[in-house]
Amino acid sequence: MTENALTHTTVLLDEAVQELLKASAGVDGTYVDATFGRGGHSRLILSRLSAQGRLQAFDKDPEAIAEAGRIADGRFSIRHEGFSNLGELPAGSVDGVLMDLGISSPQIDSPERGFSFRFDGPLDMRMDTTRGQSVADWLATAEVDQITEVIRDYGEERFAFQIAKALVARRQERGPISTTTDLAQLVADTVKTREPGQNPATRTFQAFRIFINAELAELEQALVASLQVLAPGGRLVVISFHSLEDRIVKQFMAKHTKEVVDRRVPFAEPVKMRLKTHGRIRPSEAEVRANPRSRSAIMRMAERTEVAA
Repeated sequence: MTENALTHTTVLLDEAVQELLKASAGVDGTYVDATFGRGGHSRLILSRLSAQGRLQAFDKDPEAIAEAGRIADGRFSIRHEGFSNLGELPAGSVDGVLMDLGISSPQIDSPERGFSFRFDGPLDMRMDTTRGQSVADWLATAEVDQITEVIRDYGEERFAFQIAKALVARRQERGPISTTTDLAQLVADTVKTREPGQNPATRTFQAFRIFINAELAELEQALVASLQVLAPGGRLVVISFHSLEDRIVKQFMAKHTKEVVDRRVPFAEPVKMRLKTHGRIRPSEAEVRANPRSRSAIMRMAERTEVAA
């Protein structure tokens, strides 16, 4: 693998940092890069912060933690944790939270990580390789109904049952699937039709990655925690890359931009809205041409209102 193949192009880099720093604290504020990745957003944030500004990052991936070690800046620190731990920060202590939900190119392009059907490697897919169960370990014992549910719910794959049945049959005949190439071939042999230009295994790989890393549950926890840690006037900026993530973000923001009336207590004051949304941004045509992996990205922005959580 060449060095160039393992570089990462950060999606919506300038747009995300610009929206984040629109927080009322501006360049003097305290910000969180909740998904450090390879540090593209963090480095640009640091370049724009004043001497008083601070940046806290989170990431589960040991390789991301190693990359963060290359940033020699007293205003910066990182935690080897998933962003669901955001709520451990003091309430109201943060002026902006950025969540980039995309998987980084080095993760995709490293065969040993097992994220991609384009390379032969172990079927791992864990974001944090120091803990938890790999996809191969899970598939060694999972039953047809469990596998079907994961592929259907997290991959939105209409052939989920057929793929699950084939995986269990393969395990019973020759042992469990353990490599990315074997999984991709099994799916290709099972799924007879697919959208033009899409590998038949795309949805299954997405589903297994989301499941094994509990990505959607972690996103929901992190969004709730953001309300707690954001100061009034703080900014929440979230970049998602598929419909399951974006739906969670959109519904969360919509829920907290409304006053809530408890109909059981008709004379009680309504719960004031906690967020004010600021629309969404998609990558420009130029960015998509330069980085095709950005084409599905959607960035949503919201501002924490003045009311306390």
